[in-house]
Amino acid sequence: RRASRNSATPRAYDEGVVFTVPHSLSPSRVDAFTNCPLQFRFASIERLPEPPSAPATKGSLVHRALELLMCRPAPARGAEALGECLDQAVVEFRSDPEFTGLGLTADQTAAFVDDAAALTRNYLAMEDPREVREIGLELRLEAKVDGLALRGIIDRLDLSPTGGLIVTDYKTGRPPMRDREQTKLGGVHFYAFLCQEVFGQRPEKVRLMYLRSGETIEAVPSEQSVRFLSRRTSAVFQAVSKACTSGDFRPRPSALCSSCAYRTWCPSFGGDPDRAADEAPLLYASLAAA
Repeated sequence: RRASRNSATPRAYDEGVVFTVPHSLSPSRVDAFTNCPLQFRFASIERLPEPPSAPATKGSLVHRALELLMCRPAPARGAEALGECLDQAVVEFRSDPEFTGLGLTADQTAAFVDDAAALTRNYLAMEDPREVREIGLELRLEAKVDGLALRGIIDRLDLSPTGGLIVTDYKTGRPPMRDREQTKLGGVHFYAFLCQEVFGQRPEKVRLMYLRSGETIEAVPSEQSVRFLSRRTSAVFQAVSKACTSGDFRPRPSALCSSCAYRTWCPSFGGDPDRAADEAPLLYASLAAA
């Protein structure tokens, strides 16, 4: 078996393949493992390349524009300012591999930017940024739980009128069905846990702002929800550790498979997972050069 390129190098033993157990988890990695352990192995354990995604890149662009807006003095956060911030973000992204790798034509690029602009206009209809009391933007937090580092990046941390903390997360995709709202709030509950551990204060509110539809989903973190988050994350880490020890990362077919960059190597679709480490870098390098 050819050596991998990172510390997660698989090692062949009589009892199977063993991967190095990760030392940290984030909300996205927790969700990735619960959605599909095999996809988690490819992306987070073997760290195989994958082509850039137009929705993800557009989300990053919009996040950057809103971050730039919030860096301005509160009274200067009007519609014209947001347009300028989006223009600046577009300039920054022009040379970013996340954008250039999409291979968009001039017309497709114009449509891409127009849609991002529509999302930022939707944001202005959802709240008045001049009234936001932000105290942290793209805030990186880390806390240790039983030797495991829990890490997350908060889009925006605000002060409420009463001086409490509010965690705000921007979403550029479609909002979840009503019966899945609490699942989607898992990530911001994770951030609430980090705030409690780092700042010693549990946020009074967590918010998901869905810019596509203009909907906002809110929840009030409780001691019980924070404890549940900690237990769930510990359980996921135990499952990840077990899978790394045994090499058994099983696929979990779902609607997400249609957009998975690693579908070629998934046994659910006739692929061989052990070929991915050799073939994925070559495949996506050739696509990037095309």
